[in-house]
Amino acid sequence: MSPLASSPNVPFSLATLPGPFSGLWRLGLVTVHWYAVCVVAGILTLLWIAEHRYRAAGGKRWLIIDLATLAVPAGLVGARIYRVLIDHEQYFGAGKDWVGVLRIWDGGFGLPGAAAGGVVAIWWWCRRRGIATGPVLAAAAPGIAIGAGISLIGNWFSQSLYGPPSMAPWAVPIAPASRVAGYQDFGTFQPLFGYEALWDVAVGLALVLVIRKMNLTGDRAVAICVSGYAFGVIGAGSFAVTGAAQEPGLIIKQLAVFAVLAVAAGYVYATRAKLGPEPLTMPQRSRSRPRTAGELAQ
Repeated sequence: MSPLASSPNVPFSLATLPGPFSGLWRLGLVTVHWYAVCVVAGILTLLWIAEHRYRAAGGKRWLIIDLATLAVPAGLVGARIYRVLIDHEQYFGAGKDWVGVLRIWDGGFGLPGAAAGGVVAIWWWCRRRGIATGPVLAAAAPGIAIGAGISLIGNWFSQSLYGPPSMAPWAVPIAPASRVAGYQDFGTFQPLFGYEALWDVAVGLALVLVIRKMNLTGDRAVAICVSGYAFGVIGAGSFAVTGAAQEPGLIIKQLAVFAVLAVAAGYVYATRAKLGPEPLTMPQRSRSRPRTAGELAQ
C-alpha cells in the first residue's frame, strides 16, 4: 500500500496519478532506495545510447563501457558537488546536519556538474589513449539528456520537485511531511519532475537529429545538451512550490542555472564555425594524418 494512502489529510483521488508505493526496497539486510535505482537506470540508458552511437560512427567496440569506469564516478561526484553548492543551506548552518551531503539516495544531482566532471574525465582518459574526445562526446550527448530525464523520475519517490496544487489527472499525491508550509490542506500537486523529465528526453531526441543535420562537433553537442537542460530547469523552477524558508535557496539555484545557460549558449555561439564529423583518433607527430573510422575498427 502507498504510504500516502494511509497518511492523514491526503485527499487521494482515482482521477490523479497514484503516489509511490515506497521510497525503499528491502532485500534482506540491504536497503535499496528507489531514487538511486532511477539514477542507475538513467546511467545505463546513457551508456547504451553512447555505445550504440559510437559504434555506428565507426568507433571501437566497448570503448564507451571501458571509459565509463572513470567517467561515471567523476560525473556523479561533479553532479553532487554542483547541487551541494547551490543548495548549501540544506546542509550547512544552524540546525543543519552536514552529513546529509553524503545521503545521495535522498536526491540532489545536477546535470551541469555531471557534464563538467564527466567531460574532464573523458578528456583525460581519451588523451592518454590517443582517442579523439569529440566523437565520444557527440555519441554521449543525446544519452546525457535522456538519462537525466529518466533519473528525474526518482523525485516521484523522494516526494520533491512538485508544483502548485492541482486535481488534474496527472497530478501526484504529496505526503504532509513533504509539503511546503502553507500547503498542508492540499493533497495533489503538479508533477514538475515529470514535465522536466519529458523535456530532457525531448532534448535528447532532438540532439540525435541536430548532430547529424548540422554536423555538430562533440563539444558543441554537449553545450547544446546543457543549454536545453538549463532551460527546462528554469521553466520548472518558475512553477515550483516554495515557502519563505525555501525562497533564498530557489533564487540561488535559478541564478546558477541562468549562469550555466549563458555560458553554454555563449560557447555554442562562439564555436559556430566548427563543423564535424571529427576523426576518431588524435593526430600524432609520427602520423601524416589521423586514422579513419575503418582503420580504427580493424
